[in-house]
Amino acid sequence: MNENQRVALKVARLYYEDGLTQEEIANKLRLSRPKVSRLLQEARNAGLVKITVASFPESHTDLERQLEQRYNLLDVLLVELSDPDSYVHTARELGAAAAGYFSRIVQDSDTIGLTWGLTLASMIDNLSPDKKNRVTVVQLTGGIGEPDSETHATDLVRRLSMMLDANLQLLPAPGIVKTVELSQLLRSEPYIAQVLEQMNRVNLAFVGIGALNRDSLMMRNERIITWKEVQPIVDRGAVGDIGLHIYDVQGNVLSSEIEQRLIGASAEIYRQIARVVGVAGGTGKYYSILGGVRGRLINTLITDIETAKRLLAEPD
Repeated sequence: MNENQRVALKVARLYYEDGLTQEEIANKLRLSRPKVSRLLQEARNAGLVKITVASFPESHTDLERQLEQRYNLLDVLLVELSDPDSYVHTARELGAAAAGYFSRIVQDSDTIGLTWGLTLASMIDNLSPDKKNRVTVVQLTGGIGEPDSETHATDLVRRLSMMLDANLQLLPAPGIVKTVELSQLLRSEPYIAQVLEQMNRVNLAFVGIGALNRDSLMMRNERIITWKEVQPIVDRGAVGDIGLHIYDVQGNVLSSEIEQRLIGASAEIYRQIARVVGVAGGTGKYYSILGGVRGRLINTLITDIETAKRLLAEPD
């Protein structure tokens, strides 16, 4: 062992075992502060120091990290569900986890986009008032379902803006209209056009992920969209929707008249937002989640343990 290695080992022991700061080590050994930093790096490079990060017994950080790396995600949060087959229980438990994540990640000056659904309603139910400075909340999809429903996009955006004492950008239009011509007409209306333009400034979005089946919230009573309209798209491989954009298991948004009748953020906008947090899980939404991740419609995922394991077991 040469003198430099001896000093590097001494510095490493003082830093990692005795808990001294780099400044304290510099004073103790009469070294410069940058020299201490270099010696600590040399100790790590030489294998004199090996750093491991332990997990809490109930955490799933290893699984989260594997999922982030496999699908090139910014962040993953995994939840143990009490009943993965229950849509209501799943929405409530994932929503509660999403509320904790939301509180941690939202910062002053954020422009936050929000879609709709039971899971996001649960997230907002679990939030506590937390005033932020210069925050704007934007409605990313037009209204879906009954206007007085707790899952309605307008209601969710309004409630969230009150929680944060934020500015509010409502989209005063249905999410889906009857004809392509009507969609084009409404999009050209000045205030709606202004809100659609504001969506380009969103840097953080929380979105629900829908499954395409007769029991889904979008088609439960067929007032929003009918199964007859959806069936041809399902026959072409459709598995889910984000912001009402219907896509296949590879994440390709499928062209259709429905796509042209939408009023809200385009699929391209979702892909350009810095962080899009998809909140979904349970046995019925696996392929919807897989397509959303593959298509880069989301880049952050809050889901359940079993869904995560299935995603990791998916062939390349």
